[in-house]
Amino acid sequence: MTCYCGRNFSALEQSEIRQLITDHPECHRADLSRMVCRMLQWYKPDGGLKEMSCRVAMLRMQADGLITLPPPRRAKAALRTITATPATNPQKPITQPVQYLGPLLLRKVEPAKSSLWNEYIERYHYLGYTPLPGAQIRYFVLLDQQIVALLGFGAAAWQTAPRDHYIGWTHDLRKHHLPLVVNNARFLILPWIQVKNLASKILAMAARQIPQDWQKQYGIKPVLLETFVETDRFAGTCYKAANWVHVGATKGRGKLGPSGKQSVPIKDIWLYPLDKNFKKKLTA
Repeated sequence: MTCYCGRNFSALEQSEIRQLITDHPECHRADLSRMVCRMLQWYKPDGGLKEMSCRVAMLRMQADGLITLPPPRRAKAALRTITATPATNPQKPITQPVQYLGPLLLRKVEPAKSSLWNEYIERYHYLGYTPLPGAQIRYFVLLDQQIVALLGFGAAAWQTAPRDHYIGWTHDLRKHHLPLVVNNARFLILPWIQVKNLASKILAMAARQIPQDWQKQYGIKPVLLETFVETDRFAGTCYKAANWVHVGATKGRGKLGPSGKQSVPIKDIWLYPLDKNFKKKLTA
C-alpha cells in the first residue's frame, strides 16, 4: 500500500494502472488520469473526477519507478512574466477612519479581470503571483469602484498538526472532510490604503460571503476557514481582531524540504469557524 495525494494505492490497483497504460498506448497523460479516476472511483465531493490529484499521483508513481507514463504531449510552458501596467499604478492615498468610509463591496474576480488581480498581487504582495492550485475564488474589495484590497481563497492544506488536533481529526476523518475547509491563501490591502481596522472589517465581510459563493461554485458549503501567517513578517493582528483563533504554528519543513529540518518560513495557523457546529461536522 502506497499513499499519494491523500489516497492509498494497493499493489493490485498499481498493477491495474500499469495494465491500463499498456492497453491504451494511444492515450495521453490527461486521458489516462481520467480513466484511472473512473476505474478507481476517485471523485470529488461534488461528483467530479479528482483528475489533477490523480495526475500528480501518477507522476509520483513514475518517479518512484512504479509505472511508466507516455511522454508529455508538449514541453512544459514557461511561466508568463507579469509586467506592471498603468492599470495598477498607485492611487491617491485613503487615510480616513474606517467608520467614515463609504460602503465596501466584495466582488468575485471574473475571467476578464483575472489578469488584473494577478498583476496587483505580483506587484504589491510580498509573495508575488503564483497560481492558486485547485478550487479557488478570488475577490476585489471595492470602495466607490476603486480597488482597495484583494483576497484569494483556495483548497485547504492537506495536513498540519495544530489544525488537525484542534478539530479532532484522524487521518481518515481529514481525508473525508478536508473539502469543508477553505484556505485564505492571499490577502492584500494596497499600500496607499492606510485605514486602521479596515483589514478586520474585510475579513468579516469575506467570512459572510465565502460560504455561499463556494457552495454555488463547487456544491460544497465550507464550515471552517484557515490561513497561514509568516511569524517573521506579521503578527496576525487583523485576524485576531476579526475573531480568528490562533491554534499553533507550522514547523517550517515544507512538503519538499529535508526531513526534520526547517526549509521554509515558520507560519502561525489561524482558523475561523463558519458554522457553530463545525467540529461536529468535521468529525462526523
